Amino acid sequence: MYQTLFVMKNAISFLCLFWLCVSGQVQAQSFVHEPSSTYEWPTDEAVLQSLDKWRDQKFGIILHWGLYSVPGIVESWQLTSEDWITPDPVRTYQQFKDWYWGLIDEFNPVQFDPDQWAQVAQEAGMRYMVFTTKHHDGFCLYDSRYTDFSVAHSAFAQNQKADVARYVFDAFRKRGMMIGCYFSKPDWHSEDYWWNAKATPNRLHNYNISQYPERWNRYKSFVYNQVDELMSRYGKMDILWLDGGWCTPPREDISLDSIVDNARRHQPGLIVVDRACAGKHENYQTPEQRIPDHQVTTPWESCLTMTYDWGWTDHPVYKSPAKIIATLAEVVAKGGSLLLGVGPNPQGIIEDGYVVRLREIGRWLKANGKAIYGTKPTPVYTNEQRSIWFTADKDGSTIYGIVPPSEGDSAVARTVSWLGNQPLKGCRMRVLSTGKPVKWKTDLNGLTVVQLPNDYKKDEGLVLEFKIKK
Repeated sequence: MYQTLFVMKNAISFLCLFWLCVSGQVQAQSFVHEPSSTYEWPTDEAVLQSLDKWRDQKFGIILHWGLYSVPGIVESWQLTSEDWITPDPVRTYQQFKDWYWGLIDEFNPVQFDPDQWAQVAQEAGMRYMVFTTKHHDGFCLYDSRYTDFSVAHSAFAQNQKADVARYVFDAFRKRGMMIGCYFSKPDWHSEDYWWNAKATPNRLHNYNISQYPERWNRYKSFVYNQVDELMSRYGKMDILWLDGGWCTPPREDISLDSIVDNARRHQPGLIVVDRACAGKHENYQTPEQRIPDHQVTTPWESCLTMTYDWGWTDHPVYKSPAKIIATLAEVVAKGGSLLLGVGPNPQGIIEDGYVVRLREIGRWLKANGKAIYGTKPTPVYTNEQRSIWFTADKDGSTIYGIVPPSEGDSAVARTVSWLGNQPLKGCRMRVLSTGKPVKWKTDLNGLTVVQLPNDYKKDEGLVLEFKIKK
């Protein structure tokens, strides 16, 4: 079996993410999307209403699943021959591509259980989802009329659930979640993107568009038609999550205006996320594998992984529930949402390593979700030590102070303090999950000090609820 490639994520995340090669080598990744530098508010009232609804959900799941799940490699990135990629040690580049394309004959997830996926996400407290209908390799997890490189022509083709996307979207829709459709604008399997008469040195199209305009026009029609079938055949969609930020004018113009206009004819109010591409089609921003270092007032979402990979591998390193809960608290306090990456296995289920941890996150949210869902950011969103994160209810009069779970052997702090968000004089401050009151005081300098309960456990954290003067 091909050796799994692990590479180092850009050192921009507080998580210090890394992916190790089987050989133990480390390389810097260059495919982590940086957020765009500007934001343009939508003008469509229906889109604005959808954004308001989405911003209340706060916590979602993104599911990477495809041919790359069969051997458990880093999505489809090894199809490129960019410098950061470690070459296959036994195959030539062309042999590797032929082997990868041939995985369509091995993709046969006979245990495929989208209801299990949706149940796991619901138990984790997730409120929206994004599913990879097509990654950059071009393999479609839906029955596309415009290519044979799809699940409808895989080893899974005769299964009653072969039109995978339909069953995934329906399973999550039944649980009341907002539905997001991931779609890669670049398609490395398409002859009109990667023409096999030319070499494929990087992720970009591999021919001169001005020299072969008819080929690029065919590609634009191909993308238009594939998005059209996803938006017209698979039920109500809330989010069109477009990946491949390099496929954008002037380098690669796919006439996105017409694609989005047509998508919204089918799906009024559709939120479009043209990742890392500033402008009217980036309805919310998506910093990848990182959290902004400050509060951001425009719509945004940190997309992070539950392990150190987007898809499934056979040796995952899971982040702890405490780490994810602390991340969620920080993201929400800074005005964003958290989209957590989970990779179903080659058989089509989410493995226990994910399930156990996600359920623990869900238990915390069941007790403390009032401080997360439907909240808004407050100008004072943390303290100097970053040991507490603040959110507010919609009218801003009730504040939630989230002391997130923490790990390690350090002594348990018995107090937490902050400036600003001064509790209303005489108000009753309580622990949200139990309703028990806590002792607090504010000194003449405006420093509020709270005595944590005797039964406080740092690996569980807690949420304080209190009123402030508006």
